[in-house]
Amino acid sequence: MFDQLNAYLNSLHHLYGIPECGCMITRNHDILYSHMCGYSDLSGKTPASESDLFFLYSATKIVTMTAIMQLIEKGKIGLYDEIENYLPEYGRMRVCSHFEFPDKPPVIWPKSDTPCYEAKNKIKIIDLMTMTSGLSYDTSSAPLLQIKKASKNKASTRQVISAIAQMPLVYEPGTRWLYSLSHDVLGAIVEIVSQKQYGSYVKKYIFDPLDIQDLYFHITDSIRSRLAAQYSMDRTTCAITPIPLENPFQLTLKYESGGAGLIGSLYAYSKVLEALANGGTGRNGGTILNEKTVQMFCTPYLTEKMLQDFSKAGKKGYSYGLGVRVLQNPEHSKSPIGEFGWDGAAGAYALVDIKNKISIFYVQHVVGCRNAYEIIHPSIRDLVYEELSSLH
Repeated sequence: MFDQLNAYLNSLHHLYGIPECGCMITRNHDILYSHMCGYSDLSGKTPASESDLFFLYSATKIVTMTAIMQLIEKGKIGLYDEIENYLPEYGRMRVCSHFEFPDKPPVIWPKSDTPCYEAKNKIKIIDLMTMTSGLSYDTSSAPLLQIKKASKNKASTRQVISAIAQMPLVYEPGTRWLYSLSHDVLGAIVEIVSQKQYGSYVKKYIFDPLDIQDLYFHITDSIRSRLAAQYSMDRTTCAITPIPLENPFQLTLKYESGGAGLIGSLYAYSKVLEALANGGTGRNGGTILNEKTVQMFCTPYLTEKMLQDFSKAGKKGYSYGLGVRVLQNPEHSKSPIGEFGWDGAAGAYALVDIKNKISIFYVQHVVGCRNAYEIIHPSIRDLVYEELSSLH
């Protein structure tokens, strides 16, 4: 089974220069497929292993959404709450007077001295979840650089999020879609509401209930020794070169990014997806969400104008929901309507299908690899569904 998928994964080094990759597929609570290929070290001598760790980057967002939905389930926050209830510094925000929505990178973010006006709309929890908050993804803004310097690179998550509040919004909250630091802000809200550090919260309420051992927010010596070599792909030449084992989205040494902070293994992260695919319950019986809550991830939340913005992300057939892409047009996919998930800056790919109780997780370690999002991810998705359909 999955012979075509196996051959495809094994061909990715030849086709696109991917040094290492892996994929795991579950249905119900069974692992249908698990495969690692390539080499985890720069010299190409150490074969890939399921114990290898990767920077998961924006695949972290699915975990953050799970944490937020847990707090909504418990009645501790509301989907339409104004975030100033939790973060008073977000009560009066400035919107830059003119922003050019990008068709492709790089994005020209507004500066602290860009002409602005006071925002008319308040940012709500749902705005953060759906990436319609107006926030930017400027990780080199003056307020962030200032807090890093003042804290000697040891500012807490809460301190960093306060600095983000000083940055201009790029549009009125709730009016447009743009990928942003919204989920990092949600990580801070998890801290405030739960009175736990973000990493401690997700460990206690998501990872521990599912018996997950290998998901982390900070690099120790033992974690570093297991990290797969990381690379970057040149956007013009597609040449792949090694880069340091660092996460640029970990904005300070103490910061825990709800948007891009996780380090993990193929098997560990797959257990989160498996639980979501099975209505919020893991194979060990541990529950992280109830089934009705998980179903909320299957609903797209974008207006027509927002969908036009999101379409620039190139995810054919998809809209955006509560922190995840959501399939709404099956013409471009062999997966069912309502399938949801996200990806990561080094090429990780997550898919959750609650209709068929299927999860797919693919991982690689090449930052800036456009082929991952445009070709590899949809190819893996469709190969999986083709081979599963052939079994019936």
